[in-house]
Amino acid sequence: MNTRILGRAGIEVTQVGLGGLFVSAFGGDYAQGCAAIRRAVELGIRYIDTAPTYANSEEVIGRALEGVDIPVVLSTKLGGRPQPFRPQDRACLLRSVEESLRLLRRDHIDILMIHEPDRPGQYDWWTDPVDYHGPVLELLDDLKRDGVIRATGLGGTTAYEIVPIMRTGRFDVVLTAFNYSLLWREAEIELLPTARELGMGVIIGSPLQQGALARRYDDEIRSGARWLNPPRRKQFRALYDLLDAAGLPIAEAALRFVISNPGVSCVLTGARSAEEVESSVAAIEKGPLPADVLNRLDEIAAMVPFRPFEEPFVLPFGHPYRGPGEAR
Repeated sequence: MNTRILGRAGIEVTQVGLGGLFVSAFGGDYAQGCAAIRRAVELGIRYIDTAPTYANSEEVIGRALEGVDIPVVLSTKLGGRPQPFRPQDRACLLRSVEESLRLLRRDHIDILMIHEPDRPGQYDWWTDPVDYHGPVLELLDDLKRDGVIRATGLGGTTAYEIVPIMRTGRFDVVLTAFNYSLLWREAEIELLPTARELGMGVIIGSPLQQGALARRYDDEIRSGARWLNPPRRKQFRALYDLLDAAGLPIAEAALRFVISNPGVSCVLTGARSAEEVESSVAAIEKGPLPADVLNRLDEIAAMVPFRPFEEPFVLPFGHPYRGPGEAR
């Protein structure tokens, strides 16, 4: 499998990595998660990302990789553990790192990220929210100096709020989810250029938009999904027409689109089973998309350049939706 260097971190990773969210109780039992992880390694995947908030993902990964001699790059995060979680308490953060090491059965962590540093309503990391100071930065520096971690990172889900944190120059890697895929491109505006300028490694999460690009929803696009705004509906129709003309399955196109960008180090597959891992690897091994398909995808993406107002963060295709929440 082809590899790329994770920016200034200097760590070699495969073009596709395994996202750990669903190799956990969120996706199935231990046996299923373990089988997915081991199949990923068998097929050449050498990077796995997880987090304390991904149910028992760290534990499953640690158990699945025990006794595996092939080196695998692991990343995990700070955030949400232990409870009550105190993001500005160094001792609390250190306990989380120690627990990650125990569960992953490692003596070091390749990449340790701050989880959702761009969402203070979720985790209040910063004593200075303008210049981004906080105990977490000193801890990361100490852990890196002592060899407990190899690289530092940011793992977020915003396209703009995370950029000033990147510009502090304190981080080696950025993982962005939901902001770079076939139809969602806001990371192209500021996040990706900033990462390139700073030499940061780039990891793309949720290339299938939590299922919206995992399969086709022709019936709902045609006449259902009342929550789907007209511009996005028209855009989906144009995408499906292109996929038909090119003979491309939608999930394959979504994964190959991401690796078509040489500025992206790795794309994560959220596979939850060995079969889904095999499907993702087979898609990636076909390589980048043809130039004419990429050009047409750019045109289709430009039809809706920003998320429309009140579009659900995760599109509820195939599920009941009660509408937007309370107005404030």
